[in-house]
Amino acid sequence: MTEAVFRETAAEPRTQAVPLSHLSLELGHLYMEDFEAGPAHLRRHFERVRPWAEAARATAAAATGGKRPRVSTCFLVDDYFTRFSAPAEVVPMLLEEADRAGLVVDYLARESGCAVAGKVPVAEAVAGRIVEEPPPGSYGLRPPAAQTGWLANGERSPVARAPQAMKPATAWQPPKETAARRHSVFLDVELWDDGPDGHRTWSCPFLAAVWQLARLGLLRNEGEAVLVPQPHTGPAFPDDWDELPPLLRLNPRADPFAAYRTCSVIPSRFLPVEHAVRVILDQIEVDPGALAQAAERSAREHATVPDSVADRISYVFYAGQ
Repeated sequence: MTEAVFRETAAEPRTQAVPLSHLSLELGHLYMEDFEAGPAHLRRHFERVRPWAEAARATAAAATGGKRPRVSTCFLVDDYFTRFSAPAEVVPMLLEEADRAGLVVDYLARESGCAVAGKVPVAEAVAGRIVEEPPPGSYGLRPPAAQTGWLANGERSPVARAPQAMKPATAWQPPKETAARRHSVFLDVELWDDGPDGHRTWSCPFLAAVWQLARLGLLRNEGEAVLVPQPHTGPAFPDDWDELPPLLRLNPRADPFAAYRTCSVIPSRFLPVEHAVRVILDQIEVDPGALAQAAERSAREHATVPDSVADRISYVFYAGQ
């Protein structure tokens, strides 16, 4: 006799799907001082970005076999570490200088949205998915990242201890990168710090890693998509950053925000931060449902997507500030 198995529909895990472009192209990630420098500084930035943005589009077109690739552009404004000016002043200036350079910003994001989006503690949720890679031969002497707020890509140098009587001092040993190619490039990344009042401040590299996961369409909270673009409906922008959605769709004809791959055209000063981003992404257990959706849809479109999330992101670092 065959036994019937009953299961409530509500108990079935569901991962919300998000539309995906072929490429998410970041046209900039600037700080307060960049905006304080005025329109001329933004103009020089976009003039440097334009040829590399065109090259990224051409590369995406080649990867789709000559078909028109879906490419969306985005820009990240740092309103997390420093609140400055107002969207009503900053955003029009930003869009005007991008347009002057022949560029269109499809989506505008606030960096604070990578920490908390609405009522969703995005950064905290991503931190909870960190799975550290234990260095070969380690014995768990290093406290976990959840306690220290630090994440490394290998084994740290052992802590020197004062020698006891009649015992030699511990010999110094160098740190070791887990996946080193003959020589190590060891990196220890600070993910956050806690103030005396208990308030946690997430680091720039960690928020940038969350930003990359959002652009790859891999962020979920209890199965629901996080950082969903909101349309810009009015002619003006608010005077307060908190009144601006975490992710704003500026171009109604834009391709989807999230994509199979990302490319960021940013100043060379961001290179250390983005190295840290890769270390973080290599040790994040990404939502399996979101990964499966991206894999299935990319295969259906014959769009090659690396298994490694960190290998889905790319950069152009231009010289200068």
